[in-house]
Amino acid sequence: MSTLKTHEKVIFERLFDRGGYVLDFTDPTFSAFFREHQIGIDDPKYKFNGASKMKRLRAFWEVESDAVVGRVLGALLQYAEVTEKVDAVDKKRAEEIIERLVGMPHAKPASVSSESDFLTMEYAKPNLGRLNIDGPFQQVIEQRISEIHKSLKSDAALAVIFLCGSTLEGLLLDAATKNSQQFNQASSAPKDKNSNTKQFHEWTLDNLINVAHEVGLLSLDIKKHSHSLRDFRNYIHPRQQAVQNFRPDAHTAKISWQVLQAAIANLSGQR
Repeated sequence: MSTLKTHEKVIFERLFDRGGYVLDFTDPTFSAFFREHQIGIDDPKYKFNGASKMKRLRAFWEVESDAVVGRVLGALLQYAEVTEKVDAVDKKRAEEIIERLVGMPHAKPASVSSESDFLTMEYAKPNLGRLNIDGPFQQVIEQRISEIHKSLKSDAALAVIFLCGSTLEGLLLDAATKNSQQFNQASSAPKDKNSNTKQFHEWTLDNLINVAHEVGLLSLDIKKHSHSLRDFRNYIHPRQQAVQNFRPDAHTAKISWQVLQAAIANLSGQR
């Protein structure tokens, strides 16, 4: 049981409560967020006050230890900073409470890794068999990964970016097709002028990334860094590359390959 005081809970209520919802989380992304911290927020022990996301969060900070509650609240605070504007005074007070809970000054667990941290993560060889994709499609993905490795060794940064970006788009589109109901019903699903959800072939990589995160297939840090890859991939148009003076190098290529590896690990349940 945490030692959160009543006046401290008010601060976190103000930061996270959106009328029973928690920030912009859907049920799948709320569960996925807690899974990243090895917590099953759908467990009945968190539903004694009700099943809404905010009621489960209140139950969570009632039953768990200071260290666990502090770690998760720190991650929630960072998520809030990514998705919306956070009041500076409430943020400062929240950080002080979190530091007390975790027992270490200035300890703020990261829910979104920095670029340098992201680049140092190591992944085993992508296990495409766990993606449940058909044989011919898997062969194409394997061939592309082989070409990515060759391009990395040859310092062909643009080739790496385009191969990683298009491969990520293909895998997310495959995931959307397999989970069509979830993707179509997501709040971030793209709509046409009549407010109808667009057909999957009309979705952009940006759409696929956002919805994959919303339905819990991509974690927050992968969503963030996938958008960086999407931006790089947009320079497939030579005129845009010239106008923006975009000059990719080995660092840019490494980010792109790291994004693809992390996304595959996410989609296959290995991360």
